[in-house]
Amino acid sequence: MRPSPSPTPDREPAKGVAFGLSAYILWGCFPLFFALFQGVPAFEILIHRILWSCLFLVGLVTLLRRWAPIRKALGEPRRLGSVLGCALLIAINWGLYIYAVETRQVLQASLGYFMTPLVNVALGMLVLRETMHRLQAAAVGLAAVAILIQLLLLGELPWISLGLAFSFGTYGLLRKQVPLDGLSGLFVETLLLMPLALLTLAWLVQVDLSHFLGETRTTLLLIASGVITALPLLAFAGAARRLRLATLGFLMYINPTIQFGIALLVFGEPLTAVQLATFALIWTALALYTWSAWQGRVRAAA
Repeated sequence: MRPSPSPTPDREPAKGVAFGLSAYILWGCFPLFFALFQGVPAFEILIHRILWSCLFLVGLVTLLRRWAPIRKALGEPRRLGSVLGCALLIAINWGLYIYAVETRQVLQASLGYFMTPLVNVALGMLVLRETMHRLQAAAVGLAAVAILIQLLLLGELPWISLGLAFSFGTYGLLRKQVPLDGLSGLFVETLLLMPLALLTLAWLVQVDLSHFLGETRTTLLLIASGVITALPLLAFAGAARRLRLATLGFLMYINPTIQFGIALLVFGEPLTAVQLATFALIWTALALYTWSAWQGRVRAAA
């Protein structure tokens, strides 16, 4: 009697991890790219990110012959609500991030992305009814204490950090619910943002404030922003479709760690005692969360 063949391992999680690693490493290096823009407002860079991402994806979709799912999605407008939500959230996230780099507040951006896994935990509990264990609850509590410290000692909320964390955390949640593959979903998102971007660009041209087609260097950077934006988002969309929200949180640490190093070593941003205390609390919260998630996986395996 011939032995039965061993089951083929599911390669989708491994693919998801590879996609996630690629996305977060690229995102971590983004401050180096957006620091190259000089004198270009954040909102103008944002509209070019949208425009050139969409055009780049048109070519990619055509090359891969992937128009069928896109036509199907666009033919059912009532199902585009979640995609539109993703589009608006990612536009907010992009704009905030560019502003943070332009104003040399990359430490705040780093803090926001460190907080995102904890936001994912909270959203998973509130929206997806996922169970929050004690250590996870403690981690979310520590993050809240860190924000409170900044509010009390600095007299202001770290609004860039909070905006980045909640916009991207919610984007990940909605993206997981979109019945489109990564490439198709990303193209539809940028396509929905295209009319607003074109109107804004037309206004900039009319009032002679557009930097496009001015200096060659700036024009090439604006065009490149679309390609550089699309590649990690494609990778992230592929990861979000294959991995649990909590697993995405593990990989998320790579992005803010790279940004933290760039802020200190490249941009020379000052790290105050209050900021260091905030980061220490967030890192402790992430350690608790990681330990809790690892214990849960061990119990599940057993």
